[in-house]
Amino acid sequence: MDSAVLYALALTLFAGLATGLGSLVAFFTSRTNTKFLSFALGFSAGVMIYVSLVEIFVKAKDSLTAALGETQGYLYTVLGFFGGMLLIALIDRLIPNAENPHEVKKVEALQHEPTAAEFTKLKKMGVFTALAIAIHNFPEGIATFMSALEDPQLGFAIAIAVAIHNIPEGIAVAVPLYYATGDRKRAFNLSFLSGLSEPLGAIVAYLILMPFLTDTMFGVIFAGVAGIMVFISLDELLPAAREYDETHTSIYGVVLGMAVMAVSLLLLA
Repeated sequence: MDSAVLYALALTLFAGLATGLGSLVAFFTSRTNTKFLSFALGFSAGVMIYVSLVEIFVKAKDSLTAALGETQGYLYTVLGFFGGMLLIALIDRLIPNAENPHEVKKVEALQHEPTAAEFTKLKKMGVFTALAIAIHNFPEGIATFMSALEDPQLGFAIAIAVAIHNIPEGIAVAVPLYYATGDRKRAFNLSFLSGLSEPLGAIVAYLILMPFLTDTMFGVIFAGVAGIMVFISLDELLPAAREYDETHTSIYGVVLGMAVMAVSLLLLA
């Protein structure tokens, strides 16, 4: 296993374990910093959308047109892009709304003492949310890994964006579990474990996809990565950022995220 693969795996592990950071945030604060969270989620969406449409989609198209010709290469790029969107949309449809990790939750929403009936409900919610995150993060792990393998700097930027968006997911797992059980350690462990599906996705990509990675397969996968990240941004990050929004904070985050990504790509060109 060469250094490029190890670096890509390390970035994916970092992004996945940000769910654990989310649980720590939930344990040591009494209120959600909605302004910061709105800005951070908007920033993450801006990075993902810009890099997906400006960099990843273009690289996928270049790879496919070089292998298949202009017309067929572009067609496969488009199919890969919308195929990635369809994959992540199907995964979201399989997750019940009540346990969906991207339903907006605030730390203070569960500060009251739960009733006896609520204990069981909260515990079930936390466990199912952890499972939902594990399923959902698997393709994100593949996306982060493949991006880092193709371009280390690009992979680093994507890993940061994914890590930011994983922090609220950690809160979504830890808060109901903690208030149901009163056990910080147990809530943290489940949140931590749910994030491990991201590096697991990377390992699966390495073991299964890498041996068969031709220019055509790489282009299709990379186009799918772009579709996955655009869908996550539009369906999850931006609505959550707007839910927490105060005085257009989220859109400022989006614009700054795009600007930072644009400048970093110019400096690395």
